[in-house]
Amino acid sequence: MNNLQQLMQMGQQLQKNMKEVQESLENETVSASSGGGMVTVSVDGKGGIRGVEIDPTCVDSEDVEMLEDLVLAAVSEAQSKAKKHYDEQMKKVSGGMPSLPGMPNLSNLF
Repeated sequence: MNNLQQLMQMGQQLQKNMKEVQESLENETVSASSGGGMVTVSVDGKGGIRGVEIDPTCVDSEDVEMLEDLVLAAVSEAQSKAKKHYDEQMKKVSGGMPSLPGMPNLSNLF
């Protein structure tokens, strides 16, 4: 019975640690750019977009499609970086442990 109680306490501690890391990631910023820095996107540590910066020299009313492509590329790269960072932080907390019954499957957040 004692082992089961210890396992439950470990699970609760793990859940608490994971929640703390998730909250911490919300305060982090990850940035990526495209077009040689013409478009830069910043996201939080969970991938939520915080900001977009566009160099005015790349704004051309004749070629809006290029700007759209640059924004999309920067957003995708920033979110990819944030996901990688998120996964690394969660792996540190969980010791690489897979999702457990009753614990959220954190890999599905992105």
